[in-house]
Amino acid sequence: MTSTPAEEQRLRDLARLRRVRDRIDREYAQPLDVEALAHGVHMSSGHLSRAFRQAYGESPYSYLMTRRIERAMALLRRGDLSVTDVCFAVGCSSLGTFSTRFTELVGVPPSVYRREAVRATAGMPSCVAKQVTRPIRNREAAHLGPHLA
Repeated sequence: MTSTPAEEQRLRDLARLRRVRDRIDREYAQPLDVEALAHGVHMSSGHLSRAFRQAYGESPYSYLMTRRIERAMALLRRGDLSVTDVCFAVGCSSLGTFSTRFTELVGVPPSVYRREAVRATAGMPSCVAKQVTRPIRNREAAHLGPHLA
């Protein structure tokens, strides 16, 4: 059984999208933009954005910011860094954008999270705390609705 050229192209595109996602996961603290990510897999930025959203349900930028916020949550739980230090440590260049996105994903500002997370996760192994406190992105929340009833 042979696959069609269209199917082969789709599989190649999916492999390239996985490479982009893996790069974001590895290099989240580096200055990344869609143009650089697209160049790295020989795609146009528009095509990468459309294909990434279709495959993963969110834009590459949104995925990058979610990775950064997840890492920021772990650093804030440690309690030894200021919110500003955490912002820059995870690759954000604007404290305002970082705080806004953090509040959207987590539900509380980073300063409040830092204060309350230490108490909420006290005594928990870090791997459990990470899973319990993981932010829920919009596309995941839609899948959780029916299971909660």
